[in-house]
Amino acid sequence: MPQAISATLPTPPQIPQSHGAPTHAASSWQRFLQLAKPFWFGDARMKAWGLLATLVLLMLCETRLAVLLNDEAGELMSALAGRESDRFWSAVRTTLVLVAIAAPCYAIYYFMRDTFANHWRRWLTGRFLDGYLAERRYYSLAQQSELDNPDQRIAEDINTFTGRSIHFLLILIGSVMQLAAFSAVLWSISEALVGFLVVYAVAGTVGAMYLFGRPLITLNFAQLRKEADLRFSLIQVRESAESIAFHRGEAQERAQIDARFDAAFRNYARLVRRQCALNLFQRAFTQLTLVLPAVILAADVLAGRLEVGRAVQAAGAFAMVLGAVALIVDNFESLSRFVAGIDRLDELSRRVLAPAQDAKVDAVARAPAAEQPDPQIRHDTADFVGAQSLCVTVPGTQRVLIEQLSFALAMRDALLITGVSGCGKSSLLRALAGLWREGSGRICHPSDKSLFFLPQRPYVRGGSLRGQLLYPFPDAAVQDADLLRALQDVQLGHLAGEPPALDAEQPWDKLLSMGEQQRLALARVLVHKPDVVVLDEATSALDAENEAAIYARLRSSGACLVSVAHREAVRQFHTHHLSLTGGGRWQFGPIVGEHA
Repeated sequence: MPQAISATLPTPPQIPQSHGAPTHAASSWQRFLQLAKPFWFGDARMKAWGLLATLVLLMLCETRLAVLLNDEAGELMSALAGRESDRFWSAVRTTLVLVAIAAPCYAIYYFMRDTFANHWRRWLTGRFLDGYLAERRYYSLAQQSELDNPDQRIAEDINTFTGRSIHFLLILIGSVMQLAAFSAVLWSISEALVGFLVVYAVAGTVGAMYLFGRPLITLNFAQLRKEADLRFSLIQVRESAESIAFHRGEAQERAQIDARFDAAFRNYARLVRRQCALNLFQRAFTQLTLVLPAVILAADVLAGRLEVGRAVQAAGAFAMVLGAVALIVDNFESLSRFVAGIDRLDELSRRVLAPAQDAKVDAVARAPAAEQPDPQIRHDTADFVGAQSLCVTVPGTQRVLIEQLSFALAMRDALLITGVSGCGKSSLLRALAGLWREGSGRICHPSDKSLFFLPQRPYVRGGSLRGQLLYPFPDAAVQDADLLRALQDVQLGHLAGEPPALDAEQPWDKLLSMGEQQRLALARVLVHKPDVVVLDEATSALDAENEAAIYARLRSSGACLVSVAHREAVRQFHTHHLSLTGGGRWQFGPIVGEHA
């Protein structure tokens, strides 16, 4: 193996390794608690419990008003049956007063319910985004195929989870209130009706769970995934419209979209058939309650032992109590979709939230085990750029791209990396930037904030020109004159216009050519003045004159450059050369008498 320029690399601290994601919860209820508990017992607990208490108070008012309205309905019917005019109009006036109170109470209750769900969504979305964007987990998830559409899970599944959680929680609390309030009414009228109600509700709930339980949950989970895959295909067409148009690839894109739509269509057809059977069961279960109370009470009413109004009260109370105890039957389809969403969020939480929690636990639990070998590449902060015994492997495989690489660069040096396609040039840059950690050995460079990575296809966003130049540090204290000078240095001064309009918003990713986008990304480097600039063919779309001018400007800035390039003309702007020859082999050495 060729010898590299020697440098003393600092000994890094031992970093404890994580044991991996926690074991998957055994039930949907446990998964629900894992997702919900931090909100109810964390930093937002005071507001959460306060809002819930307000909702419970409103529900108590609603339940009491419902009991009173049910009593007045019976009073109206009894007055009509007895032809008692004064009694009838008194019941009418009382009913109108109760309705005047119940209507705003109902509206306020639903306003507070939706406000509560929205607040929970904001809190939970923030928590997931913190984990998703921390430690570049969004990048590692994008390289894996096990977890589909994390964006859809954050944008839609969290909204569904919080909204339905509040909905079902309040339904449960309301059912308990209804059960307590109307059971007393029902018991005072007919004990037999109460007994029949219990048997009927239990039989219906058990039947629904046994016949429609897991199949509906499985089909809803699959439907969420297939719909997300279809949406992703359509987004891909929009984002890659120009490339597809150049290649005339509409037929192949249509074939992929059709395949994903067909998968969603066929799964939904199975879901519709299963749902049809559930609807038949639910409808029969509910409609029978229109006649069953009358049948049970008919003998007493016909014999004159029970007023018609009392029978109406009993029927109303029966419907309310049955709704309370038959909660699962009435909401089974919504519950099945809710559980499917819980499974998807739990999957995501174990990828973006659990790693941070495990790291804290492992840092304490494994501190004495520093002597154990570290399977990942270590990154150390130093005042130079270097590597020691660096091995880079392809994530998820045992394929070695670079083996036992060692080198060191002073801060004003510039390294040119060349090699045949597939030998690991871009992979080495990803390892240097901390995107790939699979392998072993050490990498040293200044802090992450002083390292800029420029890929071949730069990241250009919509927004203002100022925002493009200051990205990713929008609060950096940079004068307008410096921003304009950076644009002039990369031959893009015309973008600001006359007079300069740095805050005018434009879709720059669509307005600029690839060469202009590369120059705009290079202008960011000149604005922020990082210590290290890593370029992965970042000037491939530029002409030779512009490329030479920009490299000369970067070299004059004093930054350490690490470049992957194929053009021989850029060699003069580098002090060292690393040639990757394939099979993990490499050659490193100075470029004598050529660099600018």
